[in-house]
Amino acid sequence: MLTLWDIMLPKRSKGASRRAVRSGPKHRTPPTAPKPGSAQDRYEKITREMLAEHGVRVRKWRSSMSGVAWQVTYQDGTVSRLIEAPRPKGPMSAAVFLHEIGHHAIGFSTYSPRCLEEYHAWKFSIDTMRALDLNVTQRVLDRMHDSLHYAIEKARRRGLKRLPEELLPYVEPRAKADQGQPALKSAM
Repeated sequence: MLTLWDIMLPKRSKGASRRAVRSGPKHRTPPTAPKPGSAQDRYEKITREMLAEHGVRVRKWRSSMSGVAWQVTYQDGTVSRLIEAPRPKGPMSAAVFLHEIGHHAIGFSTYSPRCLEEYHAWKFSIDTMRALDLNVTQRVLDRMHDSLHYAIEKARRRGLKRLPEELLPYVEPRAKADQGQPALKSAM
């Protein structure tokens, strides 16, 4: 008569313990490295190069498509450049990652008001993606537009007197901007 265990467990030779059959191989194969030339390999290489080139350290890889960049200046004068961003795995995560790197590349407080700094960080991101032959999708451009529109509205709530000319294409929300001004997205 067959038992439930006989059905569930593979056949074993005489003398082999049930435990040895169930446990399987003792060594798991490590995750494979990305294939050379694959998109994953390209994103990883770009990530390493950008972090090294700009002296930036990732405090945390975020699971969301958001990021933050900041720097800490210590009493002895040393500066730590830090970001939190998604690990680049596709066009959107690469754009957000490069935007945060852009804040360090252009320098904090180089541009005023703050919404203009956001514009230049996004410009750095898009320009770098194009220079590295990464796919700049419509979703990435829409994200840039939405982000800059939000930055403008935030600056206005805080009392912005004069909007820099570079930000004029982002005054209207994307839905309105897309209807009457299709050339705005190609201005970058």
